Amino acid sequence: MAKLSGKIALVTGGNKGIGRGIALGFAAEGASLVLVARGQADLDRTAADIRALGADVLTLPADVTDEKQVDVVFAQTIAHFGRLDILVNNAGAFDGGPLDELSVEAWDKVMALNLRAPFLCTRSAFRIMKKQGGGRIINIGSISAQRVRLNSGPYSTSKHGLWGLTQVTALEGREFGIACGCLHPGNTMVERRQTTGKTEDDEPMMSVAELAQAAVCMATLPPHVNMLEAIVLPIGQMYVGRG
Repeated sequence: MAKLSGKIALVTGGNKGIGRGIALGFAAEGASLVLVARGQADLDRTAADIRALGADVLTLPADVTDEKQVDVVFAQTIAHFGRLDILVNNAGAFDGGPLDELSVEAWDKVMALNLRAPFLCTRSAFRIMKKQGGGRIINIGSISAQRVRLNSGPYSTSKHGLWGLTQVTALEGREFGIACGCLHPGNTMVERRQTTGKTEDDEPMMSVAELAQAAVCMATLPPHVNMLEAIVLPIGQMYVGRG
């Protein structure tokens, strides 16, 4: 039997990149998926690939920084599947620049998607998981939560904050059987990297599917076991001692 057979997993930003890879990985292990994102065309494409694996999938276009839309997403998830076993807070944004040149708009955009959205989704998931007797939440952080780079103020700060939210969630969820862990990816070859041509994109990379294996590992642990934190990166990437 597949390791996630009968499980319902909701993935934000599940239409492309890391979210898409995780959704496909979960589907291959028998999970049913709820994909939440703003890009309908990519949602439809990923949903078709999931159905090709024999898995059920519900697509819900939404802005997960909006409280009312998040409430609707989780209500529709329960209406369709009746429960929620796994939440993956993956939707995110990157912006940056020198701190003295950074706009408030850029800062707020990153904070909204990288911190406000995981909080809103976690709150909704908690309300469901408490009633059903448990569940698992996986936050997609970044190695920038621990090793920052120049000109990454909003992104690095938000990922530090997400690690804090992870710990609070794990602590408050403990007595209710709710596990929460944070997966920190290193360089991953997502669609954005294939088109930017930035110098940093010439660094060692791992594929989305390779990273997704770690998320599947976290999701398939026994319910009484939690992987609180995982750092996954190409062995050739500068991390310890990186500048």
